Amino acid sequence: MWSIPNLLTFSRIIMIPVFVALFYLPAPWNHQMAALVFTIAAFTDWLDGYLARRMGLVSPLGAFLDPVADKLMVATALVLLVADNPSPWMAVSAAVIIGREITISALREWMAELGSRCTVAVSWVGKFKTATQMGAITLLIYRHELFGLPIYRIGELLLYVAVVLTLWSMMVYLRAAWPSLAEDRKNDADA
Repeated sequence: MWSIPNLLTFSRIIMIPVFVALFYLPAPWNHQMAALVFTIAAFTDWLDGYLARRMGLVSPLGAFLDPVADKLMVATALVLLVADNPSPWMAVSAAVIIGREITISALREWMAELGSRCTVAVSWVGKFKTATQMGAITLLIYRHELFGLPIYRIGELLLYVAVVLTLWSMMVYLRAAWPSLAEDRKNDADA
């Protein structure tokens, strides 16, 4: 339970209230610090998985907590960004990303009950989606121009790319699981 990968995952959960506090802190550097905390959390998401595999420390607790910590941090960041910029595009983007995470989590749980969890294992599209999403959210949180670059605008564009990748990866997972979904529906109709 107290392995390095699990401690990194726990640290990501603990970073959430720190992230929120920094986001709302009345200081001129609050968004830069919140972006730094989010970036550290995103890095620990990669690092804990890497170390768990490399050191042979994969555990049921880590396998459960890792995606939970990731989804909590991303959902929190998206909620803060929508509250800060309540535009329809930002709200729809956040709803698509959060909705996809709920859908895929439920699908994985259901497939695990059927003994087919590997059918909905992480794909390369999902990994690319995650990297794009984390980059977009970091830029949106940071929001200040950097070296003359419109960071917030770049973050918005990346977020829209992440939304497309989010929908694409969801379709990949649903297509992989479809034979089991369709088979179950057929068995229910026969019963």
